[in-house]
Amino acid sequence: MTLPAQWADLRVRILSGLAVLAVGLVAVWWGGRPVRLLAATGAGLMIWELARMHSPGRPAEARLIGVLAAAVMALVLWRHDVRWMALLPAPALVFLLTQGRDRLLHGAYAALLMIACYAFVGFREGFGLAFSLWLVLVVLASDVLGYFGGRIVGGPKFWPRLSPKKTWSGTVAGWAGAAAVGLAFALLYGEPRSLVLFSALTALAAQMGDIAESWIKRRAGVKDSSGLIPGHGGVLDRFDALIGASAFVLVWVLARLPLPDFGY
Repeated sequence: MTLPAQWADLRVRILSGLAVLAVGLVAVWWGGRPVRLLAATGAGLMIWELARMHSPGRPAEARLIGVLAAAVMALVLWRHDVRWMALLPAPALVFLLTQGRDRLLHGAYAALLMIACYAFVGFREGFGLAFSLWLVLVVLASDVLGYFGGRIVGGPKFWPRLSPKKTWSGTVAGWAGAAAVGLAFALLYGEPRSLVLFSALTALAAQMGDIAESWIKRRAGVKDSSGLIPGHGGVLDRFDALIGASAFVLVWVLARLPLPDFGY
């Protein structure tokens, strides 16, 4: 059966997406070393992809920055000492010190990426499995419902200058999907219904993460950050929303605002 043109990539997207999701969920479920290894590997690959866009003519330099990012993330996660956290912006400093059209933008994004990866592991180890699963499922529901809502309904674009494919219909569908996840967790764990709104706000932050990465790609003149994940592009294309959501939750934590308590 031949799929319509707008769904031509659906089969490969589903298969590769399920494979990535399975690896991620297993690591999050086990916690400890597996989730730290996932974060270090993911940070290295995403910084490598960002460096490829920053300096497309210098692949060796991009690989070196990626290795640096993975090594820094692994060191900070395994040391568990606040003093080592000062190393997290190291890849960002490399971007700032190299020549490139958008070195300030790429440096800032690299710093955000490293902090978000570290924060996600911190959520798993500090707030427990259920909290991490809630965060992943909120981002996943926002992404999946947003994809299908945008493809099926279409309509006006959400922010065409930065992300030409994202529509209002897909954006709202993503909020609805995240709210449904929040409601399910609220009912399951006896949390206040405010978790529904918090989940939708987290989904909005995830969408902003997606838009930020789309803007970076547009400025670099590329469609995908790499071709590592068939049907999805690169690792950064797949996890940009989780970066935005993790950064938002981290700010929420640092502001000492109330968080859901799912236990451990």
